[in-house]
Amino acid sequence: MQKHINKKKKTDTRTGKTAVKKKNSRSKRRKSSRVRQRNQRILMSLMLLVIIVLIGWIIINRASENGWSIGDFLHNSDTMISDAEQSGTDNADSSGGPEQWQKEGAPYIDVELLTPNEYSRPQIPIESVQYIAIHYTANPGATAIANRNYFENLATTHDTKVSSHFVVGLDGEVVQCIPTSEMSYATNSRNVDTLSIECCHPDETGKFNEATYDSAVKLSAWLCVRFGLTSENVIRHYDVTGKNCPKYYVENPDAWIQMKSDIAAQIDVDYGLQDVQ
Repeated sequence: MQKHINKKKKTDTRTGKTAVKKKNSRSKRRKSSRVRQRNQRILMSLMLLVIIVLIGWIIINRASENGWSIGDFLHNSDTMISDAEQSGTDNADSSGGPEQWQKEGAPYIDVELLTPNEYSRPQIPIESVQYIAIHYTANPGATAIANRNYFENLATTHDTKVSSHFVVGLDGEVVQCIPTSEMSYATNSRNVDTLSIECCHPDETGKFNEATYDSAVKLSAWLCVRFGLTSENVIRHYDVTGKNCPKYYVENPDAWIQMKSDIAAQIDVDYGLQDVQ
């Protein structure tokens, strides 16, 4: 009997030791798990810190390369983000892109927005579009992109304040410089409610060649349809300030009357395209 009791005590002792070992083992595993989780959090924090430092280094270097202060860089970053958003929503304007606009009657539009700056793209909103103004570039033979780049360079040269929403080239190409939701520096007192179209011309007469003329008519008509205007809302720079612009169509009133008539006819065509779509 005594042997049986002693044997049972030994068994109980071994069982107790085993239980303690298991308990200690579970405790060690939990502790090890907590340590791993803590180390993972530390590692994630370090990675995040490295990313933040890297972004800061890139910002400082970009600012230094462009001669900007950090404040300037942040401002330009904001405007670049804004431009990216606008490229999907308001390059002329809220739906589609160049291919869709062509289906609506527009010529192909190459969207080359100016960098926001106070000399050519001040980013002042147009609350309501009331007019489409036709201009001539007054630099015979110059291309649409050359005129666009002149506007762009004003951000650096500060020579004057001038720009246009669109430039129509000698081959009929159309370059967009400013979103139609923003003001351009082109039509003086009417800048606040007018979209401006600069037209290239081959010689001193200021007369548009056929390709330029056709694209200007299509662009004007398409904008009229988009903003609920008629050909009566298409004006010359001359009609606002008396300036001899667009030269040929001021000096030859019949040519201007014909251009407005062609725009009116194209407006009817564009409305027909809308009905089909």
